[in-house]
Amino acid sequence: MDNKNNSLEASNFAAASASMDVLCHNSIELIQYARKIAVNQVNIVQLMTYYALGRWIVEEQQAGEHRAGYGKRVIQTLSNRLNAEFGRGFSVDTLENTRKFYLCYQNRISETLFRKFTEKKSEAVFRILDEPLPFTLSWSHYLQLMRIKNEDERRFYEIEATESAWSLRTLQRQYNSSLYERLALSRNKDEVMRLSQRGNVIEKPSDIVKQPTVLEFLGLEEESKYSETDLESAIINKLQKFLLELGKGYLFEARQKRFTYDEENFYVDLVFYNRLLRCYVLIDLKIDKLTHQDLGQMQMYVNYYDRYQKLPEENPTIGILLCKEKNDAVVQMTLPENSNIFASEYSVYLPDKGLLQRKLKEWIEEETGKKEEKV
Repeated sequence: MDNKNNSLEASNFAAASASMDVLCHNSIELIQYARKIAVNQVNIVQLMTYYALGRWIVEEQQAGEHRAGYGKRVIQTLSNRLNAEFGRGFSVDTLENTRKFYLCYQNRISETLFRKFTEKKSEAVFRILDEPLPFTLSWSHYLQLMRIKNEDERRFYEIEATESAWSLRTLQRQYNSSLYERLALSRNKDEVMRLSQRGNVIEKPSDIVKQPTVLEFLGLEEESKYSETDLESAIINKLQKFLLELGKGYLFEARQKRFTYDEENFYVDLVFYNRLLRCYVLIDLKIDKLTHQDLGQMQMYVNYYDRYQKLPEENPTIGILLCKEKNDAVVQMTLPENSNIFASEYSVYLPDKGLLQRKLKEWIEEETGKKEEKV
């Protein structure tokens, strides 16, 4: 009898424990969801408020533009009044930034939505949340974005920061590393236009290649002597940052992955899997100038993975050679057309953004000229 009672008590305890686990799990999920909604709501209210302030400042300045110095007095006077009312938080610099914010994004909000927010204050916020949000990042993110003069480039970073949930620090690093220019220089002219419309969409092997690949986070000196093993070890030690530099969808699988073929051992420096492209990505590191032998070796690695490692439903393997220096002519003559093997120069310091911008401008002008000649 005692055994039956003990068994019943144990069963009841297990049921109660399971029920409590469900209660705790559901409660945690709900609170996390509620906090997220609260943060989003506060964020969108702040951004809509700054947008409205910026618009009103611009309209008032334009109305009095015939009066000397009136524009500056508008911001100073408004700053004094708002700080007197609310204590602090509305400095001249802050209001100047709201003005820039409106000028950068003045076509983002419809007149209907603007009036709904500024005139029907009590209900507007909740209605906004049921619609696609006009702004998706924090005010700190937009302060960084507003420094970007090129509208296409600014839009690209906004899309990427939103979709990849970049922190402000990550956004700053990606901008300082000239991600937009490096991706653009790896694409054709039509694809460059799509960067500002859709961000960096990964649809084909060439979409994951950047020119150059920037490895400034490794802390290696440009002029110092280091081996390929040193470079590889530095990457493994900063793997999270290396994955960020590689881009979307990467999963790390192995370092110095060995495979044996015809009784001989071969080693792939780094093996990744890209879940967006559904394929293996093999990376070989070269600290010197790339040779046709290096390309041939990578071709063998790719062939091996395609024939013996990948599953039937997976896509062909991609090979990337990160090298100190490459010759595009050698790459083109060595590899067949539409090859899944790519060479990218790497840099251990942040690139000259101005230089990359000039190269991109020259390249777009050259591509435009070629198209016009064909027509």
